[in-house]
Amino acid sequence: QNRPEIASTSPRFRRRQQNKRDTMNSALSAAAAQARQKPVNLTHNQEVARLYRKALKTLASWTIDREIFLEKATEMRGRFDAERGCSNAKAVRLLREGKAELFSNTHPDPYCVPYMPGGSLFMRNPPPPLEICFPDGDIPADAPKHLMNPDMTICRPETGKSAVGSVLVDFGKKNME
Repeated sequence: QNRPEIASTSPRFRRRQQNKRDTMNSALSAAAAQARQKPVNLTHNQEVARLYRKALKTLASWTIDREIFLEKATEMRGRFDAERGCSNAKAVRLLREGKAELFSNTHPDPYCVPYMPGGSLFMRNPPPPLEICFPDGDIPADAPKHLMNPDMTICRPETGKSAVGSVLVDFGKKNME
């Protein structure tokens, strides 16, 4: 009766179990590496432009009055322009400090466009399907024949905004996929 316990604690048994785990971990790691998207390598100018854009959006979330926003945005632009053309080491340091400052000033409930997910107009009064409006199937010729996205834009496959079928709406991130 004690034989299985002895076998399970033997070094040979443990080594075999470890090999199975290593094989499974390497297989899972290989599959995850194939599925994982490669991070985009951005140039320094692109990173600065993204930081500036995110900083403006954060500023828009904090300021209500347009005049105050324009004044603060001009000050922020001056801060960015003052450091233009600095040395590479200083640029990396400034970028790191800028990201930290942006993180510390992030708004707890950022502004979003009203008709996008998280907005007050999102999915408000969506048009009913034509099959409901005309249950007998006698749809007029002048009735619109286009489908609508959840943000109330017209579905167009060429723009990549074609939410036909089920759509995942992430209200935490305030976007739809």
